[in-house]
Amino acid sequence: MTDPANLQAPSLSDMETLAQDAYARLPEAFRALCEGVVIRVEDFPDDETMREMGCETPFDLLGLFRGIGLAQGGAMMQTGQFPNMVWLYRRPILDYWAEHEETLGHIVTHVLVHEIGHHFGLSDEDMEAIEAAAG
Repeated sequence: MTDPANLQAPSLSDMETLAQDAYARLPEAFRALCEGVVIRVEDFPDDETMREMGCETPFDLLGLFRGIGLAQGGAMMQTGQFPNMVWLYRRPILDYWAEHEETLGHIVTHVLVHEIGHHFGLSDEDMEAIEAAAG
């Protein structure tokens, strides 16, 4: 058993590894459709994102999809267009984890699937099925 006195919060690098592992467990057909989506982990959303999303505190947002989703305009990149990106926010995710009875890996998978789901315009039921398939 791990000694709780020696536990440390996962770093940005640890969270990136969790996100990549979660992504790798998603159904292959789903991942194939995600080609080109960039996954980034930051401690908090930046000030501009907080204003745009109407956040009262930096802990209000666990993740965010930025870009042009398939539901809004197709997968073809236009000249000068940034790649579609999913942002996962480490500190709000850790705060959520501390207050709930879920594993950190489950929470990261949930946020990742939810944000990628925006890319596809998926329903909550579709996202729940993908998340279940990821284990």
